[in-house]
Amino acid sequence: MDNLYQIVASATADFATASESAKLEDAKARYLGKEGSLTALLKGLGKLPADQRKTAGAAINIAKERIESALVTRREALKSAQLDAQLATEALDVTLPGRGMPRGSLHPVTISLDRIEALFRSIGFEVADGPEIETDWHNFTALNTPENHPARSMHDTFYLLGEDGQVHDDVLLRTHTSPVQIRAMLAHAAAHEDLETMPELRVICPGRVYRVDSDATHSPMFHQVEGLWIGENVSFADLKGVVADFLRRFFESDDLKVRFRPSFFPFTEPSAEIDVAFMSGALEGRWLEIAGCGMVHPNVLRCGGFDPEKYTGFAFGMGPDRLTMLRYGINDLRLFFESDLRFLSQFQ
Repeated sequence: MDNLYQIVASATADFATASESAKLEDAKARYLGKEGSLTALLKGLGKLPADQRKTAGAAINIAKERIESALVTRREALKSAQLDAQLATEALDVTLPGRGMPRGSLHPVTISLDRIEALFRSIGFEVADGPEIETDWHNFTALNTPENHPARSMHDTFYLLGEDGQVHDDVLLRTHTSPVQIRAMLAHAAAHEDLETMPELRVICPGRVYRVDSDATHSPMFHQVEGLWIGENVSFADLKGVVADFLRRFFESDDLKVRFRPSFFPFTEPSAEIDVAFMSGALEGRWLEIAGCGMVHPNVLRCGGFDPEKYTGFAFGMGPDRLTMLRYGINDLRLFFESDLRFLSQFQ
């Protein structure tokens, strides 16, 4: 142990003369490496008498700390010298203009939503909004889909945990924007309850919805736009005229074919699927399902505060994501949610 001072002095001197990082690391290995002189002393502690080990170990640790401190100091000095040399050889022109941020753009689905809202506003529809966390009553029961109704199996969704840590089956992420229609109906009826005849209600309800589904054409989170028109003499003919006109204007195609195919939805009666066929392009002549629609069911009118003996109405629902895919020729829904700038920058 008598040579500890000499080892520390020798290591400090070797570190100070190391002119580059590689030589400094070589010097470190001579003292602190597996075969280093200080490491050898540590390995030899076991051979000392028990009454000497504690004192010798403490002395070696002090020596090791001094060597490591000298090593860190020299490393920082070399880094600083390297930076000074780099700054001395490189010129920096502070008068050059700064690098601007790249120009952003609206998301393609946002572009479609803005377009949809503008087209419906132009024919007298208002835009309604509502919560994404809904009650079972607004999301199902008020829409003529009571508990154990078979139609609920098509709407697997995400239920929420309460403060007690248990799943509450009456609070969920909405599976469609139809609950916004119920809320709009109730608000409209309450605002005009003193009138003998309520004015017409015309709203569209865009927003995010959630279902347990994921593949190239489905996502657990997606968008929907639903429309509602209630009045005293609203008919299926009005529905066909509004939807067909909207689709031709949205796709900017007067020769777009639109057909209404009988279907079933618990909240409308009669109900129909809406198909379109393009007369040109890659999808020429192919019928594609685009939306669902129908006349509002009397039970839904009652839940919304309207007398079904006096008022009728139609409702429809469509997916802006699918409309966007068709309009821009996109074949994978997942591209909308991957935040890939190479894809999104095409819509600037």
